[in-house]
Amino acid sequence: MHIEFRHLRTIKAIHEAGGVARAADLLNITQSAMSHQIKGLEDQAGVELFVRRSKPMKLSPAGLRLLRLAEQVLPQVEALQAEFDGLRKGSSGRMHIAIECHACFEWLFPVLEGFRKLWPDVDVDIRPGLAFDALPALLKEEVDLVVSSDPEDLNGVRFSELFDYAPVFVAASSHPLAQKPWVEAEDFRGQTLITYPVERSRLDVFSQLLTPAKVEPASVRQVELTAVILLLVASNRGVAVLPDWVVREVKYNSDYVTRPLTERGITRRLYAATRETDVQKQYVADLIRLARQEATRLQTA
Repeated sequence: MHIEFRHLRTIKAIHEAGGVARAADLLNITQSAMSHQIKGLEDQAGVELFVRRSKPMKLSPAGLRLLRLAEQVLPQVEALQAEFDGLRKGSSGRMHIAIECHACFEWLFPVLEGFRKLWPDVDVDIRPGLAFDALPALLKEEVDLVVSSDPEDLNGVRFSELFDYAPVFVAASSHPLAQKPWVEAEDFRGQTLITYPVERSRLDVFSQLLTPAKVEPASVRQVELTAVILLLVASNRGVAVLPDWVVREVKYNSDYVTRPLTERGITRRLYAATRETDVQKQYVADLIRLARQEATRLQTA
């Protein structure tokens, strides 16, 4: 059988209207056109789909089977059509985000809450970009935005500036290094360094300070949660390097201090990487705008 969507709409309309004439009015077609559809469909099926002698007109057992199909398929088709309409109008879409910054999960959640209220029909998902190559995934359209501190010259990708931050040294107030106005790479020798559970190349303390100076701490302890890192640092179980805004935002009430890395300090910049073809989409622009607003709040908190 060659069943078309119009056949399913016809079966459903006749069932709901109780007759061909009223159903034709509902679908805005002529009665003769509808009768022709029914005859053609019955010829294909080889069975009658309606009990014509009844008033109102009723579906036969075979017609009821076709009605059940219509009730399953037509809502899905209508939902798909609405989704496509939203894509054309720019009111819906997909925003799958990869994050190459472990601490940024805490910063991003308030951003997404505001974004969800503005764009309820945009499908949002977060993937830890540290677990895969996020920028190649962006080019392959597996994700739609990458939060990264390492911009690259990639054809078809735009890096939009979000905000600057300073990685800072964190230690217990009683720690000997807490008495220094700033810390250098050499100060990490013999220390237990507490970090997020990511590759060294993705950690500012290594990429910006220790690796260039060829300095190795005594040991590295990996911890998932920022609050736990600060708890361990305050208990003098080790030292850490965290973004300055993270330390301010967590507001863990304990005895630790922060110090700059090197006399001049180190400044890093966070970017939102998107495909050039998506830059003009309003919901992409709104997400970046909300991200910058949240960053400003964190920096002034």
